[in-house]
Amino acid sequence: MSSFENLRIVDNFYQTSLFFPMPTVIISTLCEDGKTNLGPYSLVQPYYVAGKDYYAMLLSCRNSSNTAQNILRNGKCALNFIDDNPKNFKEAVKLSWPGDRPEDKMPKCRFRREKSMIEEETGEKRPEVLTDAIQVIECTWVRELDGADKDLPGQLNGYEGPYHDFNGITSKFGAHFILKVDKILMKKKYSDAIINGVRAKDFPPLPVDYGYRDSKNFWYHRKKRMRAELLQVREASLDSVRYAADRADDVVKFTDDALKTVLGVPRVFLPLVLKGCVEWAKENNVTLITEKEMQIINDKRSKEKKNRK
Repeated sequence: MSSFENLRIVDNFYQTSLFFPMPTVIISTLCEDGKTNLGPYSLVQPYYVAGKDYYAMLLSCRNSSNTAQNILRNGKCALNFIDDNPKNFKEAVKLSWPGDRPEDKMPKCRFRREKSMIEEETGEKRPEVLTDAIQVIECTWVRELDGADKDLPGQLNGYEGPYHDFNGITSKFGAHFILKVDKILMKKKYSDAIINGVRAKDFPPLPVDYGYRDSKNFWYHRKKRMRAELLQVREASLDSVRYAADRADDVVKFTDDALKTVLGVPRVFLPLVLKGCVEWAKENNVTLITEKEMQIINDKRSKEKKNRK
């Protein structure tokens, strides 16, 4: 006999049939008059994380919401991650009532806003970002995917099909937006932690919410002390790494000391790491990679990572 109960699956199952932890994000978009609208969302997650020529987030929302209509109109948005201060979460809940018009709710909004970094650098009109956000992802909707470029704003009582599978208008009342990551902004305290090495005390106080669980309350919890669990160390044998390295390129070769520096790389990522080393070697007219060259390559990667922050 099962130790579980079979719970009925209904609309908004992630809220009504599950305890599903989610982020709390305030999405800023541009209204028709060029002013910024803010809306709280939790159905936001990474989408393209590697292997593409860009990175992307995925947003799921009502297609009649101010946020969805604005994205359909101009394709620009910013995902603002607020901290778990109860005053901020209370403000987020105030912004969440379906049907509220931007001209009615925004004058009462207490979140401080500032100009987008992209707008400052390029002059392109973008939604404002939250000054007190811990981190912000500035995004552009990839409207050409799944033929969603023909989807237009204006239908506030539901869209008729046919519907797309994963981008744009995906049901009568629903929409999904694949959002290209244009820029990641982060307050210095936390960007320094990522660059220099994160400790338990460096994690930001980001709230985790569980959505509407009844008709009265919006439930969330605040950050507690982080707990670290050591990764398992699974070093490959030198022979197995040598096997992969010898087949990485016909010209560029590796010494044993060089390969010892990548013994801890998971096997699934090893070909990609070796390929990167070979590319560096060819750019620098190196045919034998030693431990010294591996150090140079690692230093180069560290600097590139720091510059991206």
